[in-house]
Amino acid sequence: MAALIAFSLITLSVISSGCGATSPSPAASFIISSCRATTYPAVCEKSLSTYAATINKSPKQLVMTALTVSVDTAESTKSFVKKLTKFRGLKPRVRSAIKDCLEEMNDSVDRLTKSVKELKNMDRAKAKGPDFIWHMSNLQTWVSAALTDDSTCSDGFAGPAFDGRIKNSIRTRITNVAQVTSNALALCNKFADKY
Repeated sequence: MAALIAFSLITLSVISSGCGATSPSPAASFIISSCRATTYPAVCEKSLSTYAATINKSPKQLVMTALTVSVDTAESTKSFVKKLTKFRGLKPRVRSAIKDCLEEMNDSVDRLTKSVKELKNMDRAKAKGPDFIWHMSNLQTWVSAALTDDSTCSDGFAGPAFDGRIKNSIRTRITNVAQVTSNALALCNKFADKY
């Protein structure tokens, strides 16, 4: 019996030492520490961790990836809202709110896409120079405007007239877009402060 207990303890210690948590890669650690500067760090880590190899430890690539994730999420939400416009039997007020939301999402996608292009244009601008500051200011303005678009879409579904699945499904998707966009803006601001 004592031998069985000793064997069990030895086996458990070998298993537990083999199951120890491995430390994250330098790229993953960079993402985790960078995401602490955002409003939604868990969302930030989740949305960017799959791109760790691309991001490596580059602050600019981190911002580029965060913006690209925002564009992709906004595009997906725009497609979803566009499908809702084709539903039959919607109340006029609901249909109007969906159409307004689609317009806001079009604007959001456009502004986020411009922000990605602006970051690419910064390659030609010298760090800390007037061109860099101009490009960064444009980028921050467009990302902020995209956040406003997201908020305006969500606000369009306020009130008891909008209870139900459509309201909940749109708000869930818009919240996701707003969170990744807010995180991208925070990372842009951190990048701007550093350079």
